[in-house]
Amino acid sequence: MTRVDEIAADIFRISLYVPELDLQFNQFLIRDDEPLLFETGMKQIFPLVRDAVSKVMDPASLRYVSFSHYEPDECGSLNEWLAIAPRAETLCSIVGAMVFVNDAAARPARSLAHDEQIQTGKHTLRFKSTPHLPHGWDAGFLFDETTKTLLCSDLLGHAGDVPPTTDSDVVTRFADTTRAFQGGPMANYMPYTPHTQAQLKELAALKPRACATMHGSTFLGDGEKALLDMGVVMKELLG
Repeated sequence: MTRVDEIAADIFRISLYVPELDLQFNQFLIRDDEPLLFETGMKQIFPLVRDAVSKVMDPASLRYVSFSHYEPDECGSLNEWLAIAPRAETLCSIVGAMVFVNDAAARPARSLAHDEQIQTGKHTLRFKSTPHLPHGWDAGFLFDETTKTLLCSDLLGHAGDVPPTTDSDVVTRFADTTRAFQGGPMANYMPYTPHTQAQLKELAALKPRACATMHGSTFLGDGEKALLDMGVVMKELLG
């Protein structure tokens, strides 16, 4: 079962909890003149995500599909979305278009430069290129300047079947989840590079009021502090 919740003005969180992994998989839909879906979910759950989107708008009217980096939960059903939404265009980093989308996707991507802006109507989104944060040479994030929402992929992610939003401490939850991963096959799932702290500081400087993570509750509050505190945890556990 998928759950749909509005986490900011016209931004909807679509969430599926997978008990076997004790993890939520979230996608984010911006309802606007030119609607945008950030994260597609895995190919296998495409029907569930499509039906969830249809509760908010006609899936065929989707204008943009975007994601952080090449990974099944990020873009596994990209071609399925391009098939049902004839006007849909993929938004990704320049590297993402080069190393994945323009070869594997049904239509070429619109690649975004660092700090390039996209207008969907009422919403203005800024692209932040962040190679290897959270992982992948092609990684990047979208920041909605209208609502101050950072679509932050795996950053601040945490396990559990948790509420759609929270204003409580997500950094401790992130630390606990990361620490648990360290004992298994997902150890070091986020690289820690000489650029990590500078990238996090640049994201924190956006002063997000909502940090919409792919796994877990969307954090509502001081996003600047949460991202900087997360950086301390990453250095300790992954550095």
